[in-house]
Amino acid sequence: MAFISNGTTILDNGAFDVNLGSMVLLSEQTASSSANISFTSGIDSTYPIYKFEYINCHPQTDGQNFQVNFRDGGSNYDATKTTTAFTAYHNESDSATSLEYESSNDLAEATGFQTIVGGGGTGNDNDQSVSGILYLFNPSSTTFVKHFLNTSHHAHNNNFAIQHYVSGYCNTTSAIDGVQFKFASGNIDAGTIKLYGIKDS
Repeated sequence: MAFISNGTTILDNGAFDVNLGSMVLLSEQTASSSANISFTSGIDSTYPIYKFEYINCHPQTDGQNFQVNFRDGGSNYDATKTTTAFTAYHNESDSATSLEYESSNDLAEATGFQTIVGGGGTGNDNDQSVSGILYLFNPSSTTFVKHFLNTSHHAHNNNFAIQHYVSGYCNTTSAIDGVQFKFASGNIDAGTIKLYGIKDS
């Protein structure tokens, strides 16, 4: 028995179609007391969508926000960005919850690093880390701004579960050709970031 969606066979006799899926792993980097993780190649016109997965990134320094910035030519990660952010949290003692806009983590035509995991920062206890996904759309366009979407979750240094949502655009018609991740202070003690290319058809 086959499962068919919009004329495409997705599952046939218990096996996935070998042509299913348009997401391709392009590169993977693992931190080891690294100041940052930078992707300086592979972001071009090959794919319309690029996906970054950051997995169990653990800060060397307690209570640090995780950040991202974009390179639009040259060697600096300083693309001009306008962004918006909100967060939801709940602590281990079940005494505090909230869903709120994070005005401290939005940017208005700024070139600095964008906080994608804030709320006071990820803890550096042995079992604390941050994981999430960032999508970057059509980075090679020389016509349109470059939209990005980020969602993440981290174990806060004061034992909160915190979900973050950040989105925005790089306000440039130059191609984005590099992306850098780091903590606001201190190294990325451990963690993996994967870069995928996604086709839209």
